[in-house]
Amino acid sequence: MRLALLLGLLAVTSGWAFVKGQDDEEVTPVMSNERVVFQTEYGDIHFGFWPEVAPVTTAHIFKLARMDCYTSNQFFRVDKGFVAQVSDVIGGRTIKLNEEQQKEASKNVPLEVVKGVKHHAGVVSMARGDPTDSGSSSIFIMLGSAPHLDMGYGAFGKVTEGMEVLRAFEELPTKREGIFVMPLKRITILATYWYRVDRPEPMLTLPSQKVCDDELAELEMRFTSQAEELQRVRKKCLPA
Repeated sequence: MRLALLLGLLAVTSGWAFVKGQDDEEVTPVMSNERVVFQTEYGDIHFGFWPEVAPVTTAHIFKLARMDCYTSNQFFRVDKGFVAQVSDVIGGRTIKLNEEQQKEASKNVPLEVVKGVKHHAGVVSMARGDPTDSGSSSIFIMLGSAPHLDMGYGAFGKVTEGMEVLRAFEELPTKREGIFVMPLKRITILATYWYRVDRPEPMLTLPSQKVCDDELAELEMRFTSQAEELQRVRKKCLPA
């Protein structure tokens, strides 16, 4: 039920658009109206979702963003011409996660791939370890083309604004630790928000279901109390 509701938020016009490639057909997925924004000292990065390609992943990442899980996290990896990668929120944030955030961030998503969806510059994809269904909250943005990632990593969206910010990341001094090329200076995600392109003003993070349930219960209790008071006054003041 919850997944269905989340996917409902990511309402999309169904269908695919195809772009002919040199060797095979490249799929250009339909993007939903939702955008998530990562704000950094170098500028803002906006990206949208491909729910038809990766429905579980898009619902999960969108929920993490709405729960403000990426605020105070970081781009821990910037490999020029390859990827800029965001840390797993459990280990990458400087602000402690609350219980609800921790629970959502601990979830894993399946590897969701569609033949023809390519890892080009600007594509947002799910980081993972082994096994393939180990993706959680670490995501990466492509800085170039990497065909060897196709069908092995779950691309689920694309940057719509802010590629120049990512290019600025590429010019920062880095160091290599094993397979990772990492910036010497921490690139912090200072804040996040989301909006819809058909209503582009930033929107507040949606309240949790518990908050909604508590507020509805309080409102119902107040309504019942007022109804009882109305009946008492009516019996006292109005003739039978």
